[in-house]
Amino acid sequence: MGLTPNKRLRRFALTALSRLLSALGLLVVLVTATPLVSWYGRLLAGRQYNSKGEVLIVLGGSRLERDIIGQDTYWRAVYALRAYREGGISEIVLSGADVSANMADFLTFQGVPQNLIKVESRSRTTRENALEVHRLLAEDPRTKVLLTSDYHMFRASRAFRRAGLDVRPWPIPDAEKRASRWPYRWWVFLDESVETVKVGYYFLRGWL
Repeated sequence: MGLTPNKRLRRFALTALSRLLSALGLLVVLVTATPLVSWYGRLLAGRQYNSKGEVLIVLGGSRLERDIIGQDTYWRAVYALRAYREGGISEIVLSGADVSANMADFLTFQGVPQNLIKVESRSRTTRENALEVHRLLAEDPRTKVLLTSDYHMFRASRAFRRAGLDVRPWPIPDAEKRASRWPYRWWVFLDESVETVKVGYYFLRGWL
């Protein structure tokens, strides 16, 4: 005698639940006990150039609250400062509506001359970063370096080139450093997952 519809439904639900739990368990192992997130971060970072260039374009990231920058924004500003101190930078363009002014405050406090800093405070997305910075620098013949987090570079560099601005990518080791400590790997995994969705969206819109 065959199974009743209720029993078949129950068996299907238990099988689906078992497979889901197995997949989640495998994901937990991959994220916490393997170099998966570090490998994927390096893949998104792509080829890494050094910071040598005349114009340094720095993209803003998160903020904790009003006038307080988030961790990724902080490290981008720190690496911008290091690049300036290495020499050769004649202008720093800070792009991002919510955080560019705060990054400028940080850099000037650390000794970067205010006249070397240009703040672009209109853009709220990576595509808008690209369009607004292109508007500022389209006719500028100087070598341009794009600085952002490693996991963000794939989308950012392609969005800038799509907007018509040739840039040298300089991904900073944001995800790579965080992923070196296993308690932070899930945060990196979530950042990379969200970034992957955004890459797909930008691709469908023709922005890459």
